Amino acid sequence: MRISEFIDPKGIQLRVALADQNEAIDKLIALHDAVGNLKDAAGFKTAILEREAKGSTAIGNGIAVPHGKSAAVAKAGLVAITCPDGVDYKALDGNPSNLLFMIAAPEGGADTHLEVLSKLMTMLMDTAFCKTLVAAKSVDEFLSLIDKKEAEKDASAGASATATPSKSGKKIVAVTACPTGIAHTFMAAEALELKAKELGIGFRVEKDGSGGAKDPLTAAEIAEADAVIVACDKNIDMSVFDGKKVVLASTKEAIHTPEVLFEKAETASVYHHTGAVTKRSDDSNESIGRQLYKHLMNGVSHMLPFVIGGGILIAIAFLLDDYSIDPSNFGTNTPVAAWFKNIGGGAFGFMLPILAGFIAQSIADRPGLAVGFVGGLLASTGATFANPGGGIPSAFLGALVAGFAAGYFMKWLEKVCEVLPQSLEGIKPVLIYPLCGIAVIGVVMCAINPIVGALNAWISGVLSSMGTTSLVPLGIILGAMMATDMGGPLNKAAYVFGTAALAEQNEVGWMIMAAVMVGGMVPPIAIALATLIFPKKFTVAERKAGPVNFIMGFCFITEGAIPYAAADPLHVIPSLMVGSGVAGALSMVFKCTLMAPHGGIFVFPVVGNWAMYLVALAIGSFVSCALLGVLKKTVEE
Repeated sequence: MRISEFIDPKGIQLRVALADQNEAIDKLIALHDAVGNLKDAAGFKTAILEREAKGSTAIGNGIAVPHGKSAAVAKAGLVAITCPDGVDYKALDGNPSNLLFMIAAPEGGADTHLEVLSKLMTMLMDTAFCKTLVAAKSVDEFLSLIDKKEAEKDASAGASATATPSKSGKKIVAVTACPTGIAHTFMAAEALELKAKELGIGFRVEKDGSGGAKDPLTAAEIAEADAVIVACDKNIDMSVFDGKKVVLASTKEAIHTPEVLFEKAETASVYHHTGAVTKRSDDSNESIGRQLYKHLMNGVSHMLPFVIGGGILIAIAFLLDDYSIDPSNFGTNTPVAAWFKNIGGGAFGFMLPILAGFIAQSIADRPGLAVGFVGGLLASTGATFANPGGGIPSAFLGALVAGFAAGYFMKWLEKVCEVLPQSLEGIKPVLIYPLCGIAVIGVVMCAINPIVGALNAWISGVLSSMGTTSLVPLGIILGAMMATDMGGPLNKAAYVFGTAALAEQNEVGWMIMAAVMVGGMVPPIAIALATLIFPKKFTVAERKAGPVNFIMGFCFITEGAIPYAAADPLHVIPSLMVGSGVAGALSMVFKCTLMAPHGGIFVFPVVGNWAMYLVALAIGSFVSCALLGVLKKTVEE
């Protein structure tokens, strides 16, 4: 396949005047749309802007290569604009860009187009070639220049898969990788190859692209190399470089200062793999807050599928069940409903271990994963020293503590174990790390959970002492408690208080249960509304999952809001508490009653004054939604 197969002549515009980066992106996307490469131009623009947020795709020397991989792309394609006067595309060298290519890559399917596009990326490393493209007077001339250059590349095909011969006796290998694996991966590899030839250094490079590793290094090549250059903007498996001199860099450094990396290879330190995550050099400048946020989001993103899949299955169980059989077991009264409820509940059971496990994995890589999983499990069971089987769960707040505690303990343990003899290297990941880590996180969580249990007992006592003389304040408190820790001591205390009041079988008890359920329905619904009304306050993944929370909210599955609360607890939890408190108070004011302990809208036939109950739910949800819009910060992808 040739590059020209991906460029429709109608997708090329020459000698265009561009005001700024935004206009450049819009024009390039419009060209893609015009030639039929896109299914959804707005969706593709989102992917382009997400990539730009990670770092400008203007690599300097007048070149910009914005690119995105998205489900909004109908077919792989390439468009181009020349801008002789240049446009400020926030290039790394500070200079304007006058040659712009935009790559559109579809999600899934074959990645054969990436090899062809990678060839273009390497061609753009030739400054003289780029100047001829900018000077082209017609589209035909522009395409013929690309065909001619590609033919030259094809004539020397296979050179990148074999080592550059060494004139100096030195041998160096490298790996390049960028987040999307489309442009910078191959440009960094080309820059390093050209510099190695110039310096007479034996050289081979592996490109970790979107379609997987291209020209992967062999164990023999790594063993024979004098040093390794890892020019990556994402984490890669570093275990294969154990015992070698390693230079860590970004693709930006490889593209612009490859000679510096080869100089560093002379005096590089020997790398000893401990399982820790290896980050690009630019990450060292990140603030502690940013690092914590990245670890947190790693846990949240992995948790989302369990919440969504499990929550919808539980909702289906309510839909298929017969409430009249046994109101106290609504959701499992019929075999079909019980099947959905048990499968969905099983998925929900993984939620907290996954959250804690992947937070720990982000901090300490694989050694942290098992320890984090166990910590999250203990947070969900409420295990204590006196009651290892479980007590009061510390819920997602406990899982957050478990994830960070597990990750940073394992990172510390890895450093401590560096002093052990080399003969013990093999037993670290299979014995020392899991044994010490799981034992320590068990102690930590069994120390935390009793505090949670004591808090729950105290709260239950306070609620009981309030009596029923102040129903509106009680409604505020119960509603707010349902929105705090969503499965933790406050939420559990409010729910248990509601079910105990329900057992009294009187109007006051039914009003209390109604306030509890409406308070638990508000958080997911408010989240769903906010992702639609204030999309810039949420990540792309959060926006995509947002509408599902309508289903969970209407089914009284408060846990649907957990991923959002875990990602930004300081802003999300207070917003949800206020709205749920308002809904609980209004439920009391309207004297709404509920004779079932669960079920959401599926038990509305037994809700007294159901129309005003819906009003209370709507008002509370919009209050929380508005507060989310005010308190949450705009997300920088």
